[in-house]
Amino acid sequence: MVEVKKILYPVDFFESSDKVLPYVKLMAEKLGAKIELIHVVRGSSDFVGFEMGTAWYSSFEGELLEGGQKAMYRFAEEKFAGLDVETTVAVGDVAEEIIKHAEKSGTDMIIIGTHGRKGLEKIMFGSVARGVVRGASCPVLTVNPYKVGK
Repeated sequence: MVEVKKILYPVDFFESSDKVLPYVKLMAEKLGAKIELIHVVRGSSDFVGFEMGTAWYSSFEGELLEGGQKAMYRFAEEKFAGLDVETTVAVGDVAEEIIKHAEKSGTDMIIIGTHGRKGLEKIMFGSVARGVVRGASCPVLTVNPYKVGK
């Protein structure tokens, strides 16, 4: 028998995160699963080869981590008011950190939006959802936030 007791929901705080929320809440409710939110701040290694390089980025990493933690707190309070959710903020390659955290925390399912970024950012950083689908050891439900409700 398949049991889903923990759902991991990666959030990037873009508007698209809000569009995936109803699916996360529905699945958690129907399966009786706990929700864990994760936000990953890009690590300095994502900026190797850029003109300003990793040293420049590293000097801001602490501030970005602190900002990510504040944004995560607000997101959890606003979007999951009254629900018991766990939150995590990590630093590194986004897809890799999501996969690592899912394995470490005993995640049974990941629900992720397919399009958080568009244009040049997507080309430069690749598709996080694609990386998670390819690397995760648990099932991954992908939701295209731009097709929801159409």
